[in-house]
Amino acid sequence: MNAQTDTTTPTHVVVIGGGYAGVMAANRLTGRPDVTVTLVNPRPSFVHRIRLHQLVGGSDSAVVAYEDVLAERVRLVVDTVTRIDAPGRGVDLAGGGTLSYDYLVYAVGSGSADPSVPGAAGLAYPIGTLEEAERLRPALDAVPATAPVLVVGAGPTGIETAAELAETGRPVTLVCGGDLGPYLHPRGRRSVAKRLAGLGVSVVDGPGTKVAAVRSDGVLLADGRELPGALTIWTVGFGVPDLALRSGLTTDVLGRLLTDETLTSVDDERIIAAGDSAAPSGLPLRMSCQAAMPLGAQAADTVLSRLAAEEPETLGRPFAAQCISLGRADGIFQFANRSDEAVWFKVDGRLGAKLKETVCTVVPKHLAEEAHKPGAYSLHRGKSGGAARAKQLQGVPAEAPATAGRQG
Repeated sequence: MNAQTDTTTPTHVVVIGGGYAGVMAANRLTGRPDVTVTLVNPRPSFVHRIRLHQLVGGSDSAVVAYEDVLAERVRLVVDTVTRIDAPGRGVDLAGGGTLSYDYLVYAVGSGSADPSVPGAAGLAYPIGTLEEAERLRPALDAVPATAPVLVVGAGPTGIETAAELAETGRPVTLVCGGDLGPYLHPRGRRSVAKRLAGLGVSVVDGPGTKVAAVRSDGVLLADGRELPGALTIWTVGFGVPDLALRSGLTTDVLGRLLTDETLTSVDDERIIAAGDSAAPSGLPLRMSCQAAMPLGAQAADTVLSRLAAEEPETLGRPFAAQCISLGRADGIFQFANRSDEAVWFKVDGRLGAKLKETVCTVVPKHLAEEAHKPGAYSLHRGKSGGAARAKQLQGVPAEAPATAGRQG
């Protein structure tokens, strides 16, 4: 069923969240002159999140001016949405007032997950958001350069942060809580381990290495070992805002908005999700910039298809690899198959670093290009992974949780 819109007045789309997915969606929607777009974001600048570890290490600000990546026709409202009124097609703002919409793009992104480990919330420093990374900088400066620093979590964020700090000469211990780089192929893992060793990073991995408690002078591991540290950085897991859940919309267990394969909310055809906060068919994609931009483009295309009374496209394959920087002079580009599983092929060393830096440089350029030429981005249109995703969907329970009937 396609929603009917009044073509005598402009269609207003509100986009919640000004990250990779939200900016891509907002820019793309300006391709129709009869569509007006309002982007609501709590910060006045764009956060280049895949550079946050560089902010911590002091080699980048991880911030880009919105005028460099956002279309002129997009109205930016610096505020926070506190509630979505789906039946009334409006959103409440923390600063007061409401915004009405014809369509809503839900792209609130993700942040650091609330740690359940004793002591972590009060003593460790997460870096999932700009504010958290900025809070960590002066804390690092207050610690002597020779004092040991602990980085907990061995995903890309933990690895990159550990390498960035070690390259500045700090003694760093990376506490994995299991395998180093769980996503990586064994060949890629060996390459990363070798580079970290060369930087002087002490890697603590394997059984029993989960952190059981964070203390002011280090951490306690599950196997009873105590690791000393003057400062602990926490990079374990990501969580999403609970806005959808608080608004009575159906979510998955982590709070991501549950959608169909066109990214449309299972509750309301006027609400489309994108990025880390979307759970299409209960099988969300890996939280990443690599998925966020294609999902943002697809979310916009779903809205535009409905306005044109056309059937929206379903998800294609946004993944091809995972890239990790290992300081400024090294890195790894880990290739993946159509099911987003790492394969043996990788590019590492200086070329790996150049590829990662290219990705970091190209991302804002993709957004800027879409701002100046809506519809230019096309990486989400490939359907080569459709069969792989269809196979994955066979394992998803047929009955998804529901809190409301779909609104027309």
